[in-house]
Amino acid sequence: MNNKISTFSVMATLALGSFSATNVYADDASTIRLATTTSTYHSGLLDYLLPEFKKDSGYEVQVLAAGTGKALKMGENGDVDLVMTHAPKAEADFVEKGYGIEPKSLMYNDFVLVGPKADPAHIHGMKDVTAAFKKMAETDVTFVSRGDDSGTNKKELNLWAQTKIEPNFGGYKAVGQGMGPTLNMTSELQAYTLTDRGTWLAYQNKLDLEIMVEGDKRLFNPYQVILINPERYNNLNTKGAQVFSDWLVSDKGQAMINSFKLSGKQLFTADAK
Repeated sequence: MNNKISTFSVMATLALGSFSATNVYADDASTIRLATTTSTYHSGLLDYLLPEFKKDSGYEVQVLAAGTGKALKMGENGDVDLVMTHAPKAEADFVEKGYGIEPKSLMYNDFVLVGPKADPAHIHGMKDVTAAFKKMAETDVTFVSRGDDSGTNKKELNLWAQTKIEPNFGGYKAVGQGMGPTLNMTSELQAYTLTDRGTWLAYQNKLDLEIMVEGDKRLFNPYQVILINPERYNNLNTKGAQVFSDWLVSDKGQAMINSFKLSGKQLFTADAK
């Protein structure tokens, strides 16, 4: 982890009701509190972007990495100044209820279904992701779900809903972990899981897994950045959050997102509107 970036990894076991960054950082106008998904953290994207942002702006960004559901909950509680998430329906609800303002499209990648090379479900190369999900349930293979209300977990549950199959077969395991630990567990169990491509590319060389299904349009994975509504809370660094949000969607921020690569592969595609 770059020593210029102070990061708190919020694990699934953390009780949000007992957690507050507010009292620690509210008085520091040079600090911006960002709640974001574990995918942007585990992929290394923020380590790449934030030193340059600090150089340009003078602001320090405190990163709280959690699943999208927990990240949005921090926003609802006024514990952060902005969020960076990837669950469109949850984000729309967050803004509609008045917790967030000025949502901006930031970037996108996609989800991929990964599994063991032996492929006991025989889904390798399938183009229809819901058909692949059905086969996994029918063959009762081991499937590891993040189970953490993250954007990835929401997408996975949406795909199960499209199959009209309840994910309660014997091999289904909900682990309540971020993407990195979930991938590690999936590899150890020689199981299947759904992952964002960015984290997959960051971890793939350490895993005994391969991509089974990709390219289905239902696997599209957009990210937004959203400011927390200052009318609801008086302890926010809205000025700093606005500077950071504007920087992310600026020509420079977008170019840096596009240039972020691992092993020569681009992890995210900039998508500011």
